[in-house]
Amino acid sequence: MSMLDIFAWLVLIVLLFSTITVVVLAAMLPGMIARRRGHPWATAVSVGGWVTLFLGFVLWPVVLIWAYVDAPVRPAGDAEAVR
Repeated sequence: MSMLDIFAWLVLIVLLFSTITVVVLAAMLPGMIARRRGHPWATAVSVGGWVTLFLGFVLWPVVLIWAYVDAPVRPAGDAEAVR
């Protein structure tokens, strides 16, 4: 094995670990944003981020937007809030 082959393997390993790191961070991002913003469904947003990992990140932008959108707050005297 020549020095060029060793360098090629090293570059391949670094790219592999970098790709895995970026994918994992992208899957964690919506959940981290939702928790930091105090989202009422932060756990669901976090699960959605990881589920999109297995779906090829097709719905990842939707989950990322969901992390930024808060649910409307109902007034305290609302009749439906009692149910």
